[in-house]
Amino acid sequence: MFATRFAKAIGVGAVTMGAGLTLASMASAETRVTLKSASSTSSYYVMMVQLGEMLQAKSDGAIQPTVEESQGSVQNVAEAGRRPGAFLFTTPPNLIADAMAGEAPFESGNYDSIRTLFPMPFITIHLVVREDSDIHTVADLAGRSFISGGTGTFCQRQVASIFETLGIADSVDAPEMELSGAPGALRNNQVDGYATCSAHPTPQVQELAATLPLRILSFTDDERAAIVDANPGAGAVTVAADTYAGIDEEIATMAVPVGAYATNMDEDTALAIVSAFWDQRADMADTNPWWAGVTPDLVPQLGAPLHEGVVAFYEAQGVEMP
Repeated sequence: MFATRFAKAIGVGAVTMGAGLTLASMASAETRVTLKSASSTSSYYVMMVQLGEMLQAKSDGAIQPTVEESQGSVQNVAEAGRRPGAFLFTTPPNLIADAMAGEAPFESGNYDSIRTLFPMPFITIHLVVREDSDIHTVADLAGRSFISGGTGTFCQRQVASIFETLGIADSVDAPEMELSGAPGALRNNQVDGYATCSAHPTPQVQELAATLPLRILSFTDDERAAIVDANPGAGAVTVAADTYAGIDEEIATMAVPVGAYATNMDEDTALAIVSAFWDQRADMADTNPWWAGVTPDLVPQLGAPLHEGVVAFYEAQGVEMP
């Protein structure tokens, strides 16, 4: 019912807000917005490029987006606390909570100004090993060399936490490496595996699987339950068979929510971006299916207060913030 009501409210023709305002007129002339998500090998970078192209087209150039590559969510949040100019970035809500509480590595910066815009596709955890290895379960990683995500990234923190929960953290050798170097290290048998955290299908894993037979490890039901107990924000997700070349079985893994947030953004621009996003979400999903799982009922999970420019928009759609 909610989804139907929401679709009726925003799904017809050009974006309007009840008074005939178009996206172009809602944003001030040539408003520059920086979009930042993840590395260029990730699905989130592809999403930002798609989002930027959509915003520029829908605003007739009134919004001028610039997509920047990032090392991940930790860097995004750290930059949000100090950089000038309209800034749209992605991160899991637990990092927003850490920043607002002043916890490491966010001890300095103005994080109270971070505002929620809309949900993003969830981060899916991929634990990648070679198909010709004898590693078949997450427990088999004990005693192995495994890159637990790019250095300093949310993925590294999340996977380290999962390994701690499952009791293997002390027995996994976790070398420090940028995520861009992990596929080559696996291909050359320098490591036994690596973790990457991105919406699936993630381009980096697709590219690697096309030339190197891979296995992506599944969690058992008990392991999933233990992970959720330790991190209630996490949830079980199943990656369909044949999502990646040569992997013909479902992958039982974990996911965490992600949001798009803003700093230094005026109310008209925030409303223009959010309105355009929901109006175009289904069309974007036709090109990249990961958008299909993004629904308005996910907004309350994102932790930061709604941007002042979109409060009335979401209230009109029945979204209730905690």
